[in-house]
Amino acid sequence: MELNEEQQLNQIKTNLETVKKRIAETCIKMGREPSSVRLLPVTKTVPAERLRIAHAAGCHEMGENKIQEAREKSEVLSDLNIKWSIIGHLQTNKARYLARFANEFQALDSLKLAGELDKRLQKEGRAIDVYVQVNSSGETSKFGLAPDDVRDFVMQLPNYSSLRIKGLMTLAIFSTEHDRVRACFVRMREIQAMLRQEAPAELLFDELSMGMSGDYELASEEGATVVRVGQAIFGKRPLPDSHYWPGVG
Repeated sequence: MELNEEQQLNQIKTNLETVKKRIAETCIKMGREPSSVRLLPVTKTVPAERLRIAHAAGCHEMGENKIQEAREKSEVLSDLNIKWSIIGHLQTNKARYLARFANEFQALDSLKLAGELDKRLQKEGRAIDVYVQVNSSGETSKFGLAPDDVRDFVMQLPNYSSLRIKGLMTLAIFSTEHDRVRACFVRMREIQAMLRQEAPAELLFDELSMGMSGDYELASEEGATVVRVGQAIFGKRPLPDSHYWPGVG
């Protein structure tokens, strides 16, 4: 049975409270301030009319994988004060779209893209927060820099003044074995510590965006400052990810 608007609002509020409570409990257990972890609701495949309800429930930031989907939703919901974060792979020829409306980009993994995005942002008279994506699991199906390539890549980033480098992003291995998932997050902390010592002073690496609906508590244990949560807030998608994004398991 389809829920009415009020029921949807209450459902999203309840789910948000549950996720925030679990983050807070994890942080307290690890001796962290709960406020040190930012919850980014992931809204991919969620229709715009439901996002209007989600905004009323307290979702004022929204993360989208696909630039076209994000662009369309940002136009439909332009009357709301939503901060849009693009968290999925971006083709260089789509940088012009992101530069017009996005507040944040979490998937930078090539200098070609950095250059094009910087050029487009300067044309728009804007700058945005950017995270460097790292392939911490080593899976060929995932985008992101290999861990050993991150340092050399980062050294080039001061050349792109419209990109405010804030930190790193990763997708851990999709596994029920917590040790394998945790290893990805530990690797990210190690890379972050290295960059804090060796990266150019104008670049900040205070942020670690890691953890999704299935592993955000584990990520919070290992130092995540941003967790990207979709299904735990909005419910399961009607079809598997592979339907929406071929090649994704």
